[in-house]
Amino acid sequence: MSTTLAAPARFEQRIRHSRFLALATSVDDIAAAAAWIGAQSDAAASHNCWAYRVGDACRCSDDGEPAGTAGRPILQAIDGQGLDRVAVLVARWFGGIKLGAGGLVRAYGGTAAECLRTAPRQFLRVLITANVQATPAALARLRGRLAQFEATLDLAAISDTALALRLPAEHLPALERWLADQTRGQGRCQTT
Repeated sequence: MSTTLAAPARFEQRIRHSRFLALATSVDDIAAAAAWIGAQSDAAASHNCWAYRVGDACRCSDDGEPAGTAGRPILQAIDGQGLDRVAVLVARWFGGIKLGAGGLVRAYGGTAAECLRTAPRQFLRVLITANVQATPAALARLRGRLAQFEATLDLAAISDTALALRLPAEHLPALERWLADQTRGQGRCQTT
């Protein structure tokens, strides 16, 4: 099971007179990652380097640092800690001493890794779609119990004898048991 951040995180350090500030947060999708990075970038910083991972999608930016010395190490910090749906921004205020390519890789990657290491985490919940078929009376009772299963109703897929629900995968067995009890085994629940 994948993990993400439970709350935004922050870590700051000075390396050879340069100030490095890492900010990290969980994001739901690529658009949210891009919006967060744009909002957190500091115009006064010399560089605002960043990376995000959302499932198989990932991007990173060196923001003017030599190619591969900032964004890629930040992304490696995310991947190295097994995180998903995470965006990290590391801002640098130049302190007058050049760090060299290796020093930049260590500074950006290390600052991001320490920020993520100390951040609170939570498991990502896998949501599934369950198509439930039952009598209208059973479906009416199910609608009253959606919170019990942490389910949401897909309003586009409603009929007198069928509902489509989005719910965490771990609640599916309880839903199936409830449905079997309410319909004496006649109700059907299929996942897609």
